[in-house]
Amino acid sequence: MKLAQTLPIAPTAVKAFSEAHHEVAWMTQLRQAALNQFESLDFPQYERMNYRNWPLTETRNFEVESSEQPDLSTINMHLEKAAGSIVQFGNQTIKIALDDALKAKGVIITDIFTAEKEYPDLLQQYYMQVTTTPDEHKLTAFHAALMNNGAFIYVPKNVVIDQPIQAYFVQDSTQAQDFVHHLLLIADEGSEFTYLENYETLGDHKNVANIVAEVILKNNSHVHYAAVDQLGAQTTTYLNRRAYVMNDAQIDWAVGAMNNGNIINDFNTALKGRGSHAEANVVAISTGKQTQGIETRVTNYGQQSIGNILQHGVILEKATLTFNGVGHIVKGARGSDAQQESRVLMLSNKAIGDANPILLIDENDVRAGHAASVGRVDEQQMYYLMSRGIDKETAQRLVIRGFLGSVLTAIPVKAARDQLAETIERKLVDGQATENDKN
Repeated sequence: MKLAQTLPIAPTAVKAFSEAHHEVAWMTQLRQAALNQFESLDFPQYERMNYRNWPLTETRNFEVESSEQPDLSTINMHLEKAAGSIVQFGNQTIKIALDDALKAKGVIITDIFTAEKEYPDLLQQYYMQVTTTPDEHKLTAFHAALMNNGAFIYVPKNVVIDQPIQAYFVQDSTQAQDFVHHLLLIADEGSEFTYLENYETLGDHKNVANIVAEVILKNNSHVHYAAVDQLGAQTTTYLNRRAYVMNDAQIDWAVGAMNNGNIINDFNTALKGRGSHAEANVVAISTGKQTQGIETRVTNYGQQSIGNILQHGVILEKATLTFNGVGHIVKGARGSDAQQESRVLMLSNKAIGDANPILLIDENDVRAGHAASVGRVDEQQMYYLMSRGIDKETAQRLVIRGFLGSVLTAIPVKAARDQLAETIERKLVDGQATENDKN
């Protein structure tokens, strides 16, 4: 099986979907143009990631409506302390909540189709125009043509929000349905807030997920972006997170890649402004026979910009995990700093791990460095713990917690740290149980 070169979707079907959602003319035109460009575009290339046999463009059905009354009781949601929240299931928006005081200040949380009609200028200015474009490659064209749900969040100038904004995006795999989801998040000048994001899957149909998250940080803004990804084992995913960071703005990424199916993570930050700053922290666990490819890229365009990448991953059973860390300082970005560290810990002789540091330096007056390693659990640590009466599985988890601890402590929001730690523990226990059953 090879990735499809053409999409089995008629332009009339895309137009009908757009009309059914009362989309504005420019969105309909963007969809049609992306569909027309798909065949002529190439698939993206990632170092040491071979996904050519994945069904990433085998669309199931992007028009079907999700179940009317989804049972989300199995989804572990913590919304009670949120300043605002949005919950979406498949192509339905289940809940939107926002503190009245924040509404009065102009904060916006809504679904993408409502945003098209009520905030057309903001959406048209940034939707797939700045961080990525429909014609970047086949997978972005697929997304632009077939996007079937999403969210829009805007925080106005100088608004500082103490409690987090939370989002739960649940893929509907109770039926055959594409999950083509888009997030556009805009932090206006001088704003600061925390955004906590969760992706999960309900059901076990084999489906495609194509997710694009765009984050725009205007001058002097600061966004703490924490995400826990737990898409299902039957889901094949392309996940594209991008940030565009202006003068003296900062984004703190904290991503837990806890997915169970095959996935390509395209994780890219453009430090466009002078003094812009990005901290990209990624934790990943691969289990079973799954393959996770994670490319984390920070490009320094602005002078005196700072980009740090920290990636730690664990592999169990016959899984594969690849980290690409790409630090790029372009010509003219004087005084910039690009640092990265990628480490992979393997708990099985059948696991495959890779950590690839890539530095591209086009300027002289800069600082840059990298570290990378792939190894196995320290036997001395295991012996020490087991000699004190701790069983092998618990000892392994303690060693792994220590290995991942440096990334977890870099997450500034306690709620995000706690949720990610809980998810890590659950995935490790499940992975160990499966491995023991096979043995």
